[in-house]
Amino acid sequence: MSRISCFVILIGIIAMFGSCAEKKLQTRDFEEIKQSGELTIITLSSSTSYFIYKDEPMGYDYDLAKDFCDHYGLKLNVKVAENSTRLLEMLENGEGDLITSPISVQNELKDSILYCGLEQVSHQVLVQRTNKKDSMVTDVTQLIGKEVYIKHNTKYHKRLLNLDAELGNGIIIKDVEKDTVTVEDLIEMVAQKRIDYTVADEYIAKLNKTYYRNIDVSMALSFEQRSSWAVRKDTPELAKALDEWFADNSKTREYKSILKKYFELSKQPDFDANVLVNLPKGSVSLYDALFKKYAAVSGYDWHLLASVAYQESRFKPEVASWAGAVGLMGLMPRTAQVFGVSGDELKNPELSIKVGAELISKLDDMFAKVPDSEQRLKFILAAYNGGNGHVTDAQALARKYNDNPYVWDGHVEKYIELKSKPEYYNDSVCKNGYLRGSEVVKYVKQVTANRERFKSIETK
Repeated sequence: MSRISCFVILIGIIAMFGSCAEKKLQTRDFEEIKQSGELTIITLSSSTSYFIYKDEPMGYDYDLAKDFCDHYGLKLNVKVAENSTRLLEMLENGEGDLITSPISVQNELKDSILYCGLEQVSHQVLVQRTNKKDSMVTDVTQLIGKEVYIKHNTKYHKRLLNLDAELGNGIIIKDVEKDTVTVEDLIEMVAQKRIDYTVADEYIAKLNKTYYRNIDVSMALSFEQRSSWAVRKDTPELAKALDEWFADNSKTREYKSILKKYFELSKQPDFDANVLVNLPKGSVSLYDALFKKYAAVSGYDWHLLASVAYQESRFKPEVASWAGAVGLMGLMPRTAQVFGVSGDELKNPELSIKVGAELISKLDDMFAKVPDSEQRLKFILAAYNGGNGHVTDAQALARKYNDNPYVWDGHVEKYIELKSKPEYYNDSVCKNGYLRGSEVVKYVKQVTANRERFKSIETK
């Protein structure tokens, strides 16, 4: 046999084993997953499915998948797709075992995937303010003559066009064609009184209601629409395990707490008008002595520690946020462990202030290349609130678009806000995905403003 013939046969054998390996990867069912000890999910980076906040993975779908994995003693791996089309492609290619960003239930997909696990039954709703001068819209016929802002060529746009036709026309549909505007941007515009109405999926609207207390999302505009997690057609055991787990756990306290965490708990600190009254002259809290004690540890004045504590907890040491941040300084238990403090100990005011000061010092070192101290402080506060990974992502975006990665105001600040938009958080220079950046920018402004306010209180 010639060398050429042997080479051809060898190539054929390699190709055969390669295709077998690929096939084995694609047909990995639940028994093999359990034996491997790992489950890989494919998801979207978004406010509902998966995101990183305070350097910890979160998201409604992520938390449920983590709960499922914990039940079976599995390690959870995450792969992020750029869009819904890529979700299905990555599943088909065997890059993961399970899609956890809900896929619309469609007959044409049932030949290639099995819908299973989490099933969402949702509908589109009208987003409007609860405190408008005129009466709220409670019936679709009242939309006639009203301006409703909708992202162009989306399912919301199509639904509104159909509804307008059903009503004999009269809804003033305002197309928003700017690519960078998202559904959540339009909801924020309603809350800020810049527009009066928009349309969103109920679950997205409910999540945003936890940020904006002045919006109403109760009026349905469409029939119910089903969506679900999905696995490949050739992994029925995994589909069965997910269905059985959800059936057994959908009424548990853990499941309900995850639902409450994302769609009910307020994401804004409670406003307490009396928190700064009945205090000795020149004081801003009952913990001023501790702030002064640990100010040198932070490398900044004690008013900064006080303003962070005020923003995080309103000086309430027992408080816990929706995300799991605990205590006076709003620290994540995993962060506290890095500094040798357990999550339970964070309710101790002194330990919380000590760890908060140490974290600020660590972040100061991390952003030491920022030359201006006041600008660097804003980087520190952004990282304290949203996580340093998102700040370094924003710096990378600033470099890419020829802005200054070492200046917060008007530069990195701008890209922190843009990290809520897919074309930016999916950029290859970003490693941490979606961020509700407007909240981080707001946090930085509020803490810096309160720092100056607390300085003025001390001098009075």
